[in-house]
Amino acid sequence: MDPDKVFKALADPTRRKLLDLLAERNGRTLGELCENLDMARQSATQHIGILEAANLVSTVRRGREKLHFINPVPLHEVYERWVRKFERQRLALLHDLKKELEGE
Repeated sequence: MDPDKVFKALADPTRRKLLDLLAERNGRTLGELCENLDMARQSATQHIGILEAANLVSTVRRGREKLHFINPVPLHEVYERWVRKFERQRLALLHDLKKELEGE
């Protein structure tokens, strides 16, 4: 995983919307995704390309259609590497505060 590519992909609101759409219903075509975006197919294709480069989206051909699927693994890796360690500290602080307030 290249975290820089993942963060770059997530930095754009359109790409986050694309991921949200795929999270709602995986396996959409480009046409189905474009129905929910206010942009041309070519622009949407560029955004999907960035998501694919970050390994956040994978595609499968079904006949003439190309289906897009969200890949949650890079998001989980970002969570494990960047979010979880901060979460642990926050929970420990809340636990200590609870003990202090309850007089334990």
